[in-house]
Amino acid sequence: MNSKQRAHLRSLASTIQPIYQIGKSDITPEFTKGIDEALEARELIKISVLKNCMYDPMTLARTISERTHSEIVHVMGRKIVLYRRSKENPKIEL
Repeated sequence: MNSKQRAHLRSLASTIQPIYQIGKSDITPEFTKGIDEALEARELIKISVLKNCMYDPMTLARTISERTHSEIVHVMGRKIVLYRRSKENPKIEL
């Protein structure tokens, strides 16, 4: 993904609300499956990292990205934005 595509996705992500939160618990297989399904349905999702989470948001973003085969669009503060093109119904054109 090049910088223009990333900038376009960041602008789209600025209007969406986080649909998942990561707190004290680790990234479970159920959590990963939920993220995977959300990426297939929406392509672009935002995740909020709560203050009681003991992990760094960038580390969490890398782990989730590897497990879901998605791309990290942006990590800003405690917000993570991920993108993965839908196999069945692509909505976002890059």
